[in-house]
Amino acid sequence: PLIRPLPSQHMFEHVQKRHRVLFVYVGGESPLKEKYIEVASELIVYTYFFSASEDVLPEYVTLPELPAVMVFKDGTYFVYDEYEDGDLSSWINRERFQGYLHVDGFTLYELGDTGKLVAIAVIDDKNSSVEHTRLKSIIQEVARDYRDHFHRDFQFGHMDGNDYINSLLMDDLTIPTIVVLNTSNQQYFLPDRHIGSTEDMVQFINNILDGTAEAQGGDGLLQRIKRIIYDAKSTIVSVFKSSPLLGCFLFGLPLGVISIMCYGICTADTEGEVFEHEGAKKESGDRELTDEGSEEEQEEEKNGKYTELSDGELKQKDIMEKKKD
Repeated sequence: PLIRPLPSQHMFEHVQKRHRVLFVYVGGESPLKEKYIEVASELIVYTYFFSASEDVLPEYVTLPELPAVMVFKDGTYFVYDEYEDGDLSSWINRERFQGYLHVDGFTLYELGDTGKLVAIAVIDDKNSSVEHTRLKSIIQEVARDYRDHFHRDFQFGHMDGNDYINSLLMDDLTIPTIVVLNTSNQQYFLPDRHIGSTEDMVQFINNILDGTAEAQGGDGLLQRIKRIIYDAKSTIVSVFKSSPLLGCFLFGLPLGVISIMCYGICTADTEGEVFEHEGAKKESGDRELTDEGSEEEQEEEKNGKYTELSDGELKQKDIMEKKKD
């Protein structure tokens, strides 16, 4: 079922041990419950929804009014407030993650739907040095102690290694470091000074909220072109690093085929021009021969006419001589 009932305190404790994040509706029939059922039908694949009566809840839970929707996580609970938290669906979508997470690529993809900025300590989990441990502890303290100030706008966590974050930022980050990501538009913020304490981290977050911290990256046209070039370069380098022979085959074969095609096209054009030039010469020679032949024929015709005229004159002369005689 979308919403599972919790009939006893024992069942409630059992469910709370099994799930790190769970939502509970407390109260009878109401418009809030209808909305709760509607949201559960949309987000059931991401989190867990339950219903319970007030006497089933732990003794430390106090509710200002009924009905109510609560989320249990991080060892405590938080009550939904329509005036402060807005739409119930948006609130549940934001609160379905723990306050502090081990962040990877898939988690970042899911956090993109929450609209939150993600503050990450990029460290090496295998490195137990003071600097790596200190940055992780600072993020954890801010997530725990300053939840009321930042939980609506920020998600906190740490990431093991900088390979994924480098591909996301298109830059080589030196670890350990802290970065704040805006997953909705691919912007990011880097601290302009060393983060040495929780107060430094709080000041850095406040600078982001009030707009004084400079945002880098983004999803503009120039950044998209830069990302295409970076991804292509990264792909080629990774292929050659993992398998040089395969890289030579994958990239050398197409380049060889393209080179041969270009050479063939250029050679074909040159030979065609030579053939056309020779054909033009031959045609002009034939025309010259034809013209010469016609001139000779004209001369022969003229000579023939002269011969005919001479014979006629001779005959006429013979006739005149005979008449005289």
